[in-house]
Amino acid sequence: MSQSLPFNSSIISDSFTPLPPETGGDNTAGFWAVLQGSSLLVPAGSVQSLLPGGPLPAGIVPETESLRIGLWQGKTLRAVRIAPDAAVPAEYEALPFQGPDVRLDDALATIAGRAAQILHWERRSRFCSRCGGQLSRMSASWGKRCPSCGDEHFPHIHPCIIVLVRRGAELLLIRNASWNPGRFSLVAGFLDFGESLEECVRREVREEAGIEVTNIRYVGSQCWPFPSQQMIGFLAEYAGGEIRPDGVEVVEADWFHEDALPMSPGGKRSIARWIITTYGKSGEMGIPS
Repeated sequence: MSQSLPFNSSIISDSFTPLPPETGGDNTAGFWAVLQGSSLLVPAGSVQSLLPGGPLPAGIVPETESLRIGLWQGKTLRAVRIAPDAAVPAEYEALPFQGPDVRLDDALATIAGRAAQILHWERRSRFCSRCGGQLSRMSASWGKRCPSCGDEHFPHIHPCIIVLVRRGAELLLIRNASWNPGRFSLVAGFLDFGESLEECVRREVREEAGIEVTNIRYVGSQCWPFPSQQMIGFLAEYAGGEIRPDGVEVVEADWFHEDALPMSPGGKRSIARWIITTYGKSGEMGIPS
């Protein structure tokens, strides 16, 4: 089930309880989600990935005030971010929560992703986009209100489709212009004004690969906190046309036999990898060959 993918709340439902934001408070108890770029600080050399507990580790200088984001194992969990070039105390190490290095377990990667998404929202929601006034926090909510004009603002989560397109035993894979040669993944893109999700699938496949699709079916979704996407997964079948990558965003696109795929698409924690693994074989999960 897609709900069990990393970065989705179900991964941490047994250990994490979300709470409304609270700045300051008792900084000597509970746990810390200390982020440095797309990495999370954990005790160095620990056999099991752990969050720092107790007072904020000595030598850690947050960029902003700490923010309570919930309870971890029944204790307050606060999130802070440190500068990308800040020195990490010798007793800690910064482990990536996305990418090929998967030493951090899925639960802590999910906590880190949640903290990163929250801190991104906090950084981007200081001022009103309507009048420029400084926003104030709404009670028991991540939303904010402008005292000057009364506008209310809520966390920005951006819907994005991702789709596996099949032609018989072949799968459509594309290479983005920013990716290294040999790296391919599924067609994906942001929802546009006035579009249904299915319309977005058709448009993105047409724009990125130049072909038409039919029989579009939803299969699952994933929170993708880089910085704040909601990836909505689909399957589709080839309906016509010749592959023509746009040459700007997509530099390569081709059909690959399901038994001879290039470098495994997506990171180990991505919905792209899950879709390929779950639905990439003809006849599996009700997919026609």
